Amino acid sequence: MNANAADRTDTNANEGKAKPIAIRLVPANNSDQPVLANYTTVHPAPGMAMLDFGFLEPAVLAALPRVVKRGGKLPETLNGRLAVRVAMGYDGVAALQQQLTRLLTEMAKAVEGRNARAGKWV
Repeated sequence: MNANAADRTDTNANEGKAKPIAIRLVPANNSDQPVLANYTTVHPAPGMAMLDFGFLEPAVLAALPRVVKRGGKLPETLNGRLAVRVAMGYDGVAALQQQLTRLLTEMAKAVEGRNARAGKWV
């Protein structure tokens, strides 16, 4: 990804025939800096969804299975940091879902191919 802009291809559904349109997103302030998140949640709202991306300490997450194994009590709450909240219309959420599905499908194919080359069962 270019440090100055992110490119994405979108389609124009108004003409009945999908045509690719190059969209260039130019960063504002520090919006081009990556945000680390290892926890997500979605909150529906009228006409939009709030997507929360947060960060939980990896050491805390790693300790949870050990607590369960030892028969200990899990905490009722975990504290983390809200990294970013994104409000999206449902059409944007649907487009995001399609993009994530394509990404995960391609990742699965790559892993399948790698495992097949290594002689492993998938």
